[in-house]
Amino acid sequence: MVPESDREKAVELKQTPLHTIHKEMGAKMVPFGGWDMPVQYTGIIQEHLATRSAAGLFDVSHMGEIFVTGKEDEVLSFLESVTCNTISSIKPGQVQYNAVVNEDGGLVDDITVYKFSDTKYMICSNASNYPAVAKHLEKYNKGKVTVVDDSKNWHQIALQGPKADQIFSKYMGKDLSSILYYHFEEMNWKGETIIVSRTGYTGEDGFEIYTSNALGVILWKDLLEIGKDFGLVPVGLGARDTLRLEAKYPLYGHELNAEWTPVESGINFIVKEKPSPYLGYERIIADKKNGPKRKIVGIRLMEPGVLRENFPIFSADGKEIGKSTSGTHSPSRKESLGLAILETEFAKNQTEVFVEIRGQKKLAKVETGAFIQGSVRNNR
Repeated sequence: MVPESDREKAVELKQTPLHTIHKEMGAKMVPFGGWDMPVQYTGIIQEHLATRSAAGLFDVSHMGEIFVTGKEDEVLSFLESVTCNTISSIKPGQVQYNAVVNEDGGLVDDITVYKFSDTKYMICSNASNYPAVAKHLEKYNKGKVTVVDDSKNWHQIALQGPKADQIFSKYMGKDLSSILYYHFEEMNWKGETIIVSRTGYTGEDGFEIYTSNALGVILWKDLLEIGKDFGLVPVGLGARDTLRLEAKYPLYGHELNAEWTPVESGINFIVKEKPSPYLGYERIIADKKNGPKRKIVGIRLMEPGVLRENFPIFSADGKEIGKSTSGTHSPSRKESLGLAILETEFAKNQTEVFVEIRGQKKLAKVETGAFIQGSVRNNR
């Protein structure tokens, strides 16, 4: 059987508009979700710490942008039927974290929903999933609304870190502090309308900026130049992963998948009861009300070692109770931590468990609180 990584290399990888620039900057490129992406430029730890202390710039133009439009009541009804969070609670200019669910209560993808008006929404979906999300939406559309996967025409970069606001405000020549966390504005920039969203995947303050492909390349170069004096650096997928783990953000294919409900997956806070049931409603709400048999929690090693995914986890009496779903050595905390799916009775804070690493069982503790206190918390 050919390893997945080799199979991915055997097919032609897609490239973002910044691909040539990444290679010119000396980035190490790796296959990721069908794309050839930079994993690091100068080093994962350096890029991670720069984002936590100053700012990092990320190429996320492999993400998907799907627009849903139509009559107010029909668009709202449709979106409510395929997602587990309450779409009706969003106001124009707001962004909502949500998930597209399947018939069995699992996830097609976790998404962010942008509301432009009562008749226009945008769904930002993960790079490897947006074709499946678009197909899923069309399956349940029944022709009442318009669903357009416009991903190829949009470019997205993320400017993240405690100095992101200073950098981008200086660049745009205006104070952007009025854009609240999980809100966005449309702005005129160099002859086109761009979307500036105070969102991100690092636990730090920052923006995700949507433009045309051509202007995205210009923006990338300009921001790196103007951000030099602030400590801005380009950041690859390696530090993007360590940053999201410290922030306890789930990743599809790790904490999120087509089998586990949003409650099991640790994003219980987006599961809402609705007057009209959505896909997988009974199972998802049953997990919400009764508690799931297993769920995602944070864990950290109390002994030397490094957490990775799919390590078996045991209780103190030797019973196998789950597995790790993601893991890393935290550059901020200087210890090994990650996420794991455990039987619920063992998911309480500070519960001692044992992770099997290379045949040895290492002591670990469940940590239900935050791993880090990022600057994003000041903008909620």
